[in-house]
Parts: sequence; C-alpha cells; structure tokens
Amino acid sequence: MPDNKQILVTRSSMPPLDEYVAEIAPLWESHWLTNMGEKHRELERELESYLGVDDIALFVNGHSALECVLEAMQLKGKVITTPYSFASTTHAIVRKGLTPVFADIKPDDYTIDPSSIESLIDEDTCAIVPVHVYGNLCDVEAIQDIADRHHLKVVYDAAHAFGVRLNGASSATFGDAAMFSFHATKVFNTIEGGAVCFREPGFRTKLNQWKNFGITGEETVEYVGGNAKMNEFCAAMGICNLRHLDDEIAKRKMVAERYWERLDGARGVRTCLPKEGVTPNYAYMPVVFEDEFGSTRDAVFDALAEQDIHARKYFYPLISDYGCYAGRFDSSATPVAKHVAARVLTLPMYADLAVEDVDRICDIVLSQASE
Repeated sequence: MPDNKQILVTRSSMPPLDEYVAEIAPLWESHWLTNMGEKHRELERELESYLGVDDIALFVNGHSALECVLEAMQLKGKVITTPYSFASTTHAIVRKGLTPVFADIKPDDYTIDPSSIESLIDEDTCAIVPVHVYGNLCDVEAIQDIADRHHLKVVYDAAHAFGVRLNGASSATFGDAAMFSFHATKVFNTIEGGAVCFREPGFRTKLNQWKNFGITGEETVEYVGGNAKMNEFCAAMGICNLRHLDDEIAKRKMVAERYWERLDGARGVRTCLPKEGVTPNYAYMPVVFEDEFGSTRDAVFDALAEQDIHARKYFYPLISDYGCYAGRFDSSATPVAKHVAARVLTLPMYADLAVEDVDRICDIVLSQASE
C-alpha cells in the first residue's frame, strides 16, 4: 500500500489567485474575450521581450501552432523529423499533407542526430522539423548548415524548450520558425496555448490570418484557414505566470540537482545533464535504465506506482510504432531511438516538489537495482 501522498509526474504552475483575478477583472468591463484582444496583445509583447525576438504569434495550443506554420509556409513533399517525440510533431506533419521521414537520435541528449539527416534528403525533401527533447537543444548549427546547403526550411518543435538558451541565444531564434507549447504541464503555461516565433518579415500577418479562418479583411477570405486563436483568459494566465517564471525555474533547478546528486553515476542509470553553454529550464527528469541496472524500466515504473508515485514512459512507444501508422515505418531503422524508448522513464518534476519526495522517489528507483 502507498505510504505517502500521491505524487504526479508534473503539476501545473499557477500564480496567486488574487493576482489572476486582478488580471482578468478588466474583461468584465470590455467583454472582449477572444479575437486577439488587449491581454493577447500584451502577452505577445512580453513574450517578445522575454524570448528576445521581434515577432511572435499566439495560438490556442502548440499543435495548432505547428500545423499553422507548416501550412503557412506552403510546404510540400517530405519532412525529416524524429520518431522520438510526442504524437503532435508527426501528426501535424501528416495532417498538413506532408510525408514524415524519420532520422535517428543522439544517445546523449535524445535530440535528432544531424549525421543521420543528410542521407535521407532527396529531391522531394522540403524541410526539417527537429525537436528540442526535454529542453535539450538540438545541434542547431549542424542542422542549419545542412538546411542551407540543401535549401530546406527548418521549423523547430520547441515545445519543451521555453526559456532555454545556448550561449545566450534564445531557443526561439533558431531555424526559420520555432513552435512553443504553453500547455498546463509545461514550464511556462497559459492553461492551454502555444506560439510561433519566426524570421520572415510580415509572417505574423499570414499566421494571424491562417489561425482566423483565412480572413484577410472585412469582406475577404483568401485562405482555407482554421480557428486557433488564444482567448483572453489564457493570455491573462500567461501574463501572470511569466512574472514568476524565473523563480519557478530556480525551484526546478534545485529539484533537478537533487535528482542528479542521487542518481547520476549509479550503475546502469543514465541521467541527462545540461550541456556546456546551455541555460536549461529543467523541464523534465528523464532517466534511462540500461541493462547494467539489473532491472527494467517497467519494473521501476511499477514499483513507483505501488507507492502512488506516477512516472511516465515518455516517449514510448516511438511514433513510428503507433498503430495509426502501422505498415508505414520501420522503427528498426532508428536503433538509438528504439533503444532509448524501451528504457526511458521521466520521473516526477515540478517546482514545488519537495526534496524529501525526491529522496523517496530515488530510494525506490535505486532499490530496484540488482546487487
């Protein structure tokens, strides 16, 4: 039987209630609840400042943001991406009529391996959609070099990488565009939401039209767009949460460091430490259990669950093994990704996770190792 309180894999960060109430109070005067109102515009400005970008477009969620940018770029053909990601990445590609081609991942940080990209490029390839996994940044220089030589667009799935920097440069500045998710489980959330940062001047207008049914004027509709606008209540939550974000990340850092202190170096346990030059956001705590551990990832998962501690097999299965794509892909073509997916477990990770709870989790994890 569980001997302590339930611990979920994550817990949403929220501002003080009175702060949020004060932020949304003006909506009862304006009655402007959606369609890019005052709160929406304010959050855009604040995010541009925080991320160090000139342009950003907000969306109802990150998935819609990714679909919209792929469509607005008018891409056609094949897109090289990773099978080691959340369903949204590949689903967005497929739903926009594009063909995903899976490259393998690097064994140290689980991001797409640039060395596996180039051999997959052919005359039908139009873009690369890499994923910053767990907040670990892709090898952005190598990917951009490949894209430049082959005249390909680069659209980053940066859902995990809000606030992450490489040598001072924001993750929002890499590639032709970067998509962020502001889902409730993310380091920065707007309850539900997402955004696209982009390089092309004037692209904001196109994105705003695409996410509003393709309406371009009072009596003109020029695109077959969708409806993906962020509402004012979500924008207000983002405004509040952004004020507290640096403190939240600092708390996450303490949690992460405790995990690494306890688990890093244990036999058969592979953690994922930040690389040199990277300012991390401590979004996730992935642990890979190699054969030397003497027990399986699933055994650790079950042992934690018995104590009402909810870890997550994230990402498992590989996207290339999803039932909805049966017969289309061969996951054995990406052996590193297949190996990691079968062994990875993301442990509970959030700003208010107590050190005593981290220790309890680590005790259970390490107790599963064979002598």
